[in-house]
Amino acid sequence: MSAAPKARPTAGATSGQATAPPAKRPAVTLSRLAEKKALGEPIAMVTAYDYPSAQAAEAAGVDVVLVGDSGAMTVLGYPSTVPVSVDEMLMLSAAARRGLTTPLLVGDLPFGSYEASNEQAIATAQRFVKEAGCDAVKLERGGTSVERAAAIVGAGIPVMGHVGLTPQTATALGGYRSQGRTADRALDVVRDALALQEAGCFALVFEAVPSALTELAMPKIDIPVIGIGAGPDTDGQVLVFHDLLGIYDGHAPRFVKRYGNVRQAMVDGLVAYIDDVRERRYPEPEHGYTMAPDEAARLRDLLADA
Repeated sequence: MSAAPKARPTAGATSGQATAPPAKRPAVTLSRLAEKKALGEPIAMVTAYDYPSAQAAEAAGVDVVLVGDSGAMTVLGYPSTVPVSVDEMLMLSAAARRGLTTPLLVGDLPFGSYEASNEQAIATAQRFVKEAGCDAVKLERGGTSVERAAAIVGAGIPVMGHVGLTPQTATALGGYRSQGRTADRALDVVRDALALQEAGCFALVFEAVPSALTELAMPKIDIPVIGIGAGPDTDGQVLVFHDLLGIYDGHAPRFVKRYGNVRQAMVDGLVAYIDDVRERRYPEPEHGYTMAPDEAARLRDLLADA
């Protein structure tokens, strides 16, 4: 999942009145996601990496929350997704779990945690379920990842696949750029998707692929497809929490739509606080605690004698 490397000015919030969050819903399950695909009901998915962002996703009525390895950049400050460890991802996933009741929670298996063998992949996936409370895990690419996905599914853990731009191996793909832009390369992406479906994945992420590729591939795919920079024909969409709300100040990919400018609101609030402190406008009497006058007088006497 991309969060992308550095620096682009943020856009303002979209105009219009925000819609009210939906009423309390039953927990989202794999069966419910398959039903939504069958009924043509779009699936809304976001990333979240901690308790407050998970609470916000819960309150807004999101269907699926992905604790993406993009948290390496947006939360932990790494330059890419590659350095983040399993323990760090488990910590982020467990925090998100505590903020969620309704959405399906998917944990992203980080780079180096599943590629070596089926046994390694199963052991890592089991940690995400047992230690962090994830409902499912996600891994990237086709190729050997297809075998890893099948092994994890065989161990009883649901798996979400991810094709197209796979940030963990972006260097091998020529950088953070759209994939499948020639017919031959597009066919490779579709073949990866079909192989992951055959391996038992319950859903797929299509990232940064041409809309025409998605449109032509969708009739061949029976499981939900979540798009991120993959056009409007997928069964749902996902964006990085910090990108869509304007919290992360790094470069945002072209597919990101900004729905807020939260980082600027945070900076504005901090500047106002600092100004109040430096001008001695904060704290005011209502921000403090009181002491009975007689106790204050007694304390004065005690201190005088000390």
